[in-house]
Amino acid sequence: MTDRIVAKLKDLGHELPHPPAPVGAYVSVKQIGDLVVTSGQLPFVGKMLTFKGKVGAALQTEEAQFAALHAVLNALAHVRQHLGSLERVRQVLRLEGFVNSAPGFQDQTRVLNRASELLGRLFGEAGRHTRIAVGVAELPMDAAVEVTLWVQADMETPAAESPA
Repeated sequence: MTDRIVAKLKDLGHELPHPPAPVGAYVSVKQIGDLVVTSGQLPFVGKMLTFKGKVGAALQTEEAQFAALHAVLNALAHVRQHLGSLERVRQVLRLEGFVNSAPGFQDQTRVLNRASELLGRLFGEAGRHTRIAVGVAELPMDAAVEVTLWVQADMETPAAESPA
């Protein structure tokens, strides 16, 4: 099956990564009906966590934007693996973002904009979503950002089995 969304992603200068393995006792994606939700995704590239530390101290907003981009690419990779194709995404419903924030850092929305903008470019109107951008004191493995993606799937083609 041709995946126009993956081709568009390449045109935008990005590759869809291999979905990273869970770092704990949970599954990476879950589906009920046409709702597909990913677990929290960190900014892994391969097995390397690319952006660590508190945004506003160890990292600047621009670096954290790249962390959010890597994390949402990982979420999309899990959705594609689960559904078989990103063409089966009817619409992006919600992006949840958590930013490892230094005291006084208040630009969480700017950090998550990079991920939100990518979803809009990939899916057009169907990529417009609700979102939360929350500053937190700590994240697993000292990651700069963690995101969760909620999408509505086209139910005409059965979903692939998701690895545990």
